[in-house]
Parts: sequence; structure tokens; C-alpha cells
Amino acid sequence: MVNMNNKRKIKNDVILAVIVIAIAATGLLLLNVFKTEGAFAVVKLDGKETERYPLSVNTEVVIETENDGKNTLVIEDGKAFIKDATCPDKICEGHSKISFKGETIVCLPHKVVIEIVADDSDKELDVVV
Repeated sequence: MVNMNNKRKIKNDVILAVIVIAIAATGLLLLNVFKTEGAFAVVKLDGKETERYPLSVNTEVVIETENDGKNTLVIEDGKAFIKDATCPDKICEGHSKISFKGETIVCLPHKVVIEIVADDSDKELDVVV
């Protein structure tokens, strides 16, 4: 009797695992299908937008932050990435290149966020009524 219950539990666990994996795979597929190409890389310092660079123009710019912090943003072939940073952990340098709407690169020590937006209409709302 105990052996039969264990087999049933294992079978139910396998079914549950397959369902969870199928839902996750479907979600990833839908995210990839509905990705929107970005048009601009928006630079935010301490939560405030400071600059906006088109992804269609190859650019290299140094973002200066408080306490002499520097991040070098490079836009090349429609993709943005951090080439160099003076922060101690340099996690932002290791981030992959971004080009789709909603993708971000964050440098926590310097409070820098690079976010990809689709066009100028993506500017943040000041007030919602």
C-alpha cells in the first residue's frame, strides 16, 4: 500500500514538473516573439533622465557621476553596452549588449541606468489623471 502511494506521488510530481516547464517555455517564447526593437538608449542618473542617444548612430560617450565615477557607454550597430566603468565591481561591463525595448544595464555603485526605449513617445509620464 505504501509503495503504491509513493509511485502515485512520483507520477504527480513528474506531471507537475512537466506543466511548470511547459508554462515557462511558453512564456519565454511569447516574450521573444513580441520583442520590440529599440530606437533610443536613455541614460538615467539617480533615477532622472539625463540623456537620450539614438541606437541608429554609433556613439561613445563618458557618463560622469558623483564622486568622480565614470561609465563609458558605447552604441554600435544598433546595440548599447558599457565598455568601461570605474566602479569596483564592474558588473555593468560584463552585461550583454542591449537593443530591445525595456532592456536595461544598471551600475548600482554609480546609480546609472541605461534603458532601451522604442521612440520619443516613451518618455516617462509626469502625472496620471
